[in-house]
Amino acid sequence: MSDQSQGYVAQTAWLTIQGFLPAEYRLGPGGMPVEEWWNWRGHHIHLDRFPNPDAAIKVILFHGVGTNGRQMSTILGAPLARSGLETVATDMPGYGVTKVAPGVTVSYDDWVAAANDFIDAELARDPRPIVLYGLSAGGMLTYHAAALNRKVKGIIGMTFLDQRIQQVSDETAYSKTMNRIGMPPVRLAASAGLGAVKVPMRLVSKMRALVNNEAALKAFYADKTSAGSWVSLAFLASYSGYVPALEPEQFDICPILLAQPAQDRWSPLHLSNLFLDRIKKVPVRKVMLDNAGHYPIEQPGLRQMHDAIVQFARECAHR
Repeated sequence: MSDQSQGYVAQTAWLTIQGFLPAEYRLGPGGMPVEEWWNWRGHHIHLDRFPNPDAAIKVILFHGVGTNGRQMSTILGAPLARSGLETVATDMPGYGVTKVAPGVTVSYDDWVAAANDFIDAELARDPRPIVLYGLSAGGMLTYHAAALNRKVKGIIGMTFLDQRIQQVSDETAYSKTMNRIGMPPVRLAASAGLGAVKVPMRLVSKMRALVNNEAALKAFYADKTSAGSWVSLAFLASYSGYVPALEPEQFDICPILLAQPAQDRWSPLHLSNLFLDRIKKVPVRKVMLDNAGHYPIEQPGLRQMHDAIVQFARECAHR
């Protein structure tokens, strides 16, 4: 279902942000995604789709805690579509232009459940194989959803951050001290019925390292639907301790690709290695994206990311 009055036609922050991308990555007339809505548990979830019924495989794009689906469409959705893949980018509840169900407090568990159900909805729509891509926290979301769903053919992460690992939570938080002092009360408050209380995501995470460009970072902070968002204590508590359906040692669902920005100051390679190096039952490939920051706006990293994902997705289509 399309409803432009509630979509990105009425939200201009993404236009400012895409201005920091190379010209060929900016969406314009004739190259815009089809905006759709998916109703899930009372949430009105927004989708950016680049339909291609002739594509052999479909890539579902998940954002992280500082981005949204339209920002996935610019750096990957449209470029992958031009290479012959069908792509669909989601706005998870609390981000982008998705409308959260009235009175509902969103948790990270909801994100995993929504991702799982959306995969099933897409497979019911047509049986083509599905690959998942996740940026930042979306990387682990691809893993969590794949472990629960068991039907995807491949997962790609910009990073894979298991927040249960103390080093990961320390290094990706606003500061190690804040993480050690602040997270126990957050979990306690969430369990005591205060989960609906919201805090700015930029004050609990290392959001200052989202992009390696100060002007772009200011534009992201000004966007209340991405880096400027507020999240509930319930979300933070569930995100920090989420237990996957399969631990990495048991994961046998599909191949994994890490497309790691080489200049990522938020989640460098060693943090993903703490998780990925425990996976032995499926192939794990790692590709470094030269000159690229956490949310990559730089070349040649953007091009390298595109090329690695196209190759990986085409391989997965024939599994």
